[in-house]
Amino acid sequence: MQKYLLLITAFITLTFSFQSCKNDENAFDATGVFEAEEVLVSSEIPGRIVQMKIQEGDILQADSIVATIDAGNLDLQKQQVEASMQALGEKTNDATPQIELLREQLRVQESQLQTLEKERQRFTRLVSADAATPKQLDDIVAQMDVLKGQMLVTRQQMNVQEANVSSQNRSVLSERKPLAKRAEILDDQISRSRVVNPITGTVLMRYSMQGEVIGAGKAIYKIADLSSLTLRAYISGDQLSLVKLGQPVQVFVDSGAKAYKKYEGKVTWIADKAEFTPKTIQTKNERANQVYAMKIVVKNDGYLKIGQYGELKFSNSK
Repeated sequence: MQKYLLLITAFITLTFSFQSCKNDENAFDATGVFEAEEVLVSSEIPGRIVQMKIQEGDILQADSIVATIDAGNLDLQKQQVEASMQALGEKTNDATPQIELLREQLRVQESQLQTLEKERQRFTRLVSADAATPKQLDDIVAQMDVLKGQMLVTRQQMNVQEANVSSQNRSVLSERKPLAKRAEILDDQISRSRVVNPITGTVLMRYSMQGEVIGAGKAIYKIADLSSLTLRAYISGDQLSLVKLGQPVQVFVDSGAKAYKKYEGKVTWIADKAEFTPKTIQTKNERANQVYAMKIVVKNDGYLKIGQYGELKFSNSK
């Protein structure tokens, strides 16, 4: 009888020891929820979605075009601006015909002046030989003075004509620069009609459909990089001394009723201010009213999901 009592006592002791070891094994240091940096991709211009071929769960590459917004109205505006710029050239004046007429008139006057100069020289010799009167010489000199005055007026007319036409053309062409800037703005808006995927990741949610008319800034879909997830966990003030940035930790997720799947993680962020314990989070010391948030990056093998709970152990914890 005493032998049986010893066997029963030994069995109970082993059972409690095994249970104690099991409890110690599952005594995690902190609990958290997996999250990812989600990006809402929106249209930068309003319009109708003329092309979009994405489904939830699709893996998209960064810088790939995933949707096209109808930019027909913008294209018409650009054509109107280009037509206005072309019309400016037809509004400009060409001073060449008027200037050429004045230049031809000036050449005639110069020829006349050369003829009078020869006459002046001839009459000067005749007056010296008493073959002509001084009055005849004075008349020729007077004609030359009048002709020089006419030539001066002609040159002034040429300068005034050139200045007037140049001023008018500058006024007309001054409208070209604002129109060119307007065309650049329209080009930029037209380029934004193509929705470019910002990051490589998985489409989590689609908010719009092809053919739908949307406004600028409305989200079309949500995407996140799921190759690595972040476990946002909370620890008490007493545990702060157990963790540091860059520290490797062990992360556990449920894998069946009583089993856990183990992952390796790394601490990438620790809050510098305490906050009240979230209701959905349990810490090692559940009586702690204030806790510190921390983030642990875990490489995802495909089984980790956003919103999934995870437990963690510090590598240097007892």
